[in-house]
Amino acid sequence: MSQPAVTEQLPLKPIDADTVEKLTGTVAERDAIREVVAAVVEKGLTSVYWVGAGGSLICSHPAHYLMLQHASVPSFQVQSDELNCSQPALMGEHSLVVLASYTGKTKETVAAAQTAAATGATVIAAAKADSPLAQAAHYSFVGKSDLFEQLVAYAVLEATGADLDWDAVTAGLEALPQAVRHSIEQAEPQLSSIAADFAADDFTYVLGSGPSFGWAYGMAMCFLQEMQWKQAAGYNSGEFFQGAFEMVNDTSAVLLWHGQDASRPMGDRAISFLTKYAPRYRVVDIADLDLPGVPEQVRGQFSPIVIAALANRLAQHYEHIRQHDLETRRYMFKVEY
Repeated sequence: MSQPAVTEQLPLKPIDADTVEKLTGTVAERDAIREVVAAVVEKGLTSVYWVGAGGSLICSHPAHYLMLQHASVPSFQVQSDELNCSQPALMGEHSLVVLASYTGKTKETVAAAQTAAATGATVIAAAKADSPLAQAAHYSFVGKSDLFEQLVAYAVLEATGADLDWDAVTAGLEALPQAVRHSIEQAEPQLSSIAADFAADDFTYVLGSGPSFGWAYGMAMCFLQEMQWKQAAGYNSGEFFQGAFEMVNDTSAVLLWHGQDASRPMGDRAISFLTKYAPRYRVVDIADLDLPGVPEQVRGQFSPIVIAALANRLAQHYEHIRQHDLETRRYMFKVEY
C-alpha cells in the first residue's frame, strides 16, 4: 500500500522525557495509598469499583484483572455515566470506589464521584490537584492513572491477606519506571514499522486479552479513532472469534498486544489463526522485551503498564507518518455534547 508523504511539519516526537518521572512519582504514592486502603479494609470492605470514562476506564483494566485473579472481595468495572444512571445495589458504606481523569474535569466522572460518595462509599481518585474530581473525592492522588489504580489493587490485596510474592511486587515497582522507558526504546523500530505499514489502511483491527484488552479497545477508540480519525475496532482476542474474524483476509491490518499474563493462550490462538488467514498481522509481544529489574514472576502483572506506554508511542509514530496531529479534534472539547 502507498503511504502518505511525510513532511517535517510534524516531526516525530522524542520519546516522552517525563516517562520515568511520572512512573517514579506514582510509585512514591504507594505508602499513602496503602494507608487509605487499609483504613477502608479495617472498616469492613465488601466491594471495589473501578470507575472512569474513555482512557481512564481503559486504565483500570490491569487493576480490575489483578483483583479478579487474587481478591477475596468482588471487583467491578463501571463506566462513569453508567454509574450515574444506575447505581449498583452493592455500592455503599463498605465500598471503595476508585476513579481517574487525566484532566480531573471529565464531567461524567466528577458526577460519578459525587454519586458514589452519596452512597457512603469511600472515594479515591487520580486527578490533577485542585481539579473538580480531586475536590469530589475523599482522597486524591496525582499519579499516572493505570499504575495508580494498580497500586490501589495491590493495597487492597495486601490489606486483605492475598498470597502474592510481595517482595517481587516491590522489586518490580522499583524497577518499572526505567524498565518502561527501556521497553519503548527497544520496541521503537517495530512501532515505527507498524505505523508505516498500517498508516494508509482503511480499517485496523486491534486485539488483546486479559489486562491487555484495555489497550486493544483504547488503541482503536482513543488513538486511532479519536486522535487519528481512522476507522478501527478493538476486540478481546477471544471475542474476535465470535464474528470479527469473518471479516479479515490477506489484506487486513491487524495488531495484537501480547502480554505475559494468564490470558496469553488467547493471544496464541489468535496468532495461529492470523498466520493462516491474515498474514499482514503484527504482534507486539512483551516477552520479547527485556524489562530490566522486573522479576520474572511479576512480568505478567506489569505487562499492561508497558503496553500502555507502547500504545502511546505507536500513536506518536502514526502522528508523524500521517501528519495528523494527535491533538486535533472535530467535536471533543469543541461542541456541546
